[in-house]
Parts: sequence; structure tokens; C-alpha cells
Amino acid sequence: MADEQVVTVRGEEELVRRAGHLFIGARTEFTCAATDLETWSRTTARMAITSGVRRQVADGLVVRKLYTSAALDTEEHRTHLRDAEAQGVRVRISPAPLPHETIIIDRRVMILAGPSDGAERTFSVTTAAGLIDGVRALFRVAWDAAEPVDAWLRGSGPRLDPADRLILRGLASGLTDEAAARRLGMPLRTYRRRVAELMRQLGSDSRFQAGVQVGKLGLNR
Repeated sequence: MADEQVVTVRGEEELVRRAGHLFIGARTEFTCAATDLETWSRTTARMAITSGVRRQVADGLVVRKLYTSAALDTEEHRTHLRDAEAQGVRVRISPAPLPHETIIIDRRVMILAGPSDGAERTFSVTTAAGLIDGVRALFRVAWDAAEPVDAWLRGSGPRLDPADRLILRGLASGLTDEAAARRLGMPLRTYRRRVAELMRQLGSDSRFQAGVQVGKLGLNR
């Protein structure tokens, strides 16, 4: 695959045969977006993909998994996701649909699943940097709009848009208002108004308390 920027394979077995080493070889970042936990129907594919990644989390691999609420449809699935979080996997639930499963490994390889229409699925594997960067940017937007599993299940956490989440991260990191507003491309007066509204939503009496909420809500991950 080194000289091919896009390769299409048919079926999970061929994907594992031709690209399985990529999952095991993840070193810095493993990103996955999927509708639910049944992305991989074949047990051999599921084992090859998940077990190899889980072993490397302890060595510093950052794993982010984004699902829709369909991933929480049974107690077994909810337990599975909580267990994954306990092992260091970062999991969030997206309020928006995720029509096609996507995996990005170390920002250098991306796998896009074709539609599941009853026939054997096709998977496109690419090393094209431009495509990977574009999809990864879209993933970050969806990730910022999503919520950690427990917050989603409680339904009591504030519904924050991506800009709100970035503002909270800025508060937690100690950015000045001017620097944070500039980073967000937002007028300073608008930024300060948004901060005041967020503090009200979070029930925070100070910016420090609002920053603490970032950790509690899992927004610093």
C-alpha cells in the first residue's frame, strides 16, 4: 500500500488481511466514528481491530471513539463502553447521525466504510494527506459537539455547541480573553458575553469554577 494513495477492498476479511497490520501498528492516535457497536459483523475482524488497539492505550496511544446513541441501546453495550473508558479509551456520543464508519490511524491512514446494504461491504483505505486532514477536521467538529457517555445518559449536562466547548477549554487552559477571542475569530465583547452565559449555564460563580467543569464534563479530552 505504500505507493497507493487509495485502495478499495471488499469485505471485512480482506480488510483485515490487507490492512490489519495498521491497527496493530497504531502508535499515537486512533480515531473511530461509527453508528453503533455492530460496525464489524465478523468476530475475527472485530477481534483483530479492537484487541490490538486496546493493548496499546497503556503505552500512550490516544483512542477516540465517537458513536450515535444507537451504541447505548442495551445495558450490555453501555457496560462495554464504560469498560472501554475505564481502560483509557475516550468515548463520546454524537447527537447527529454518522452515516459511514471512519477510522483514522496516526493521521496517516484512513479507512472509510461503504454503506451496509446487505451485500458485502467495501472499504476504502487511503494515505492521501489532504483527504485525511479534511475528514479529521470534520471529526473534530462532531467530537466537540458530542458528550461523554455518562453525561449523555444523565441528560442533565448543558447542551453545548462546538464554540462553547472551545471557550471552556480556553478558560481551563488560562488563556486571556483577548487570546481566546482571537483564536476563535470572535469579537472580544461577544466572547465575554458567551463566557458569562456559559458560567450561568454551569452554575459557576467564577471562571475558575467554570474551568473545573471542563474536567467534570470530559471536555478536556
